[in-house]
Amino acid sequence: VMRADRRVDGLAYARASVGGDDATQAVLEICRRLDRRDINALLLSGAAISWFNIIDLVAVFEEVSRPLICLTYEESEGLEKYLREYFPESEEKIERYRTLGGREKIKLKTGYELFVRVHGATVEEARILLNKFTLDGRVPEPVRLARMAARAARKVEEGLASGSE
Repeated sequence: VMRADRRVDGLAYARASVGGDDATQAVLEICRRLDRRDINALLLSGAAISWFNIIDLVAVFEEVSRPLICLTYEESEGLEKYLREYFPESEEKIERYRTLGGREKIKLKTGYELFVRVHGATVEEARILLNKFTLDGRVPEPVRLARMAARAARKVEEGLASGSE
């Protein structure tokens, strides 16, 4: 959780399986663990995490009842080709991917462009919010911090699993 003044005011973790179908529940678990009514918006860095574990953005938005902004950083042809290749039996995964819909390109005050999927706000409102939280480059501070925290937690977990501390 990052406040508007960029102070970190909360942190929670959840686990999503590699290649699984539990990313939506992992995001919702984080929201439940935080149990914060003062959160005004959610930022997600991508809708396909942990090797094609696709987040159902509509389900997250409907449960948290807060604007949701899902970011991606590159133009692409999409993932459907890879989903069909790696998960040929999973029409459900492909359909979940299709329901993500298109992305809108926005330009930040830093001069960088990124792509957003927005629920519960306009693309312009998303751009304004992202500009408030992006100090340089294209990655907003809450996302940058979440990445660092996740990497640090993973290193600790890997160290414990290998028997070293």
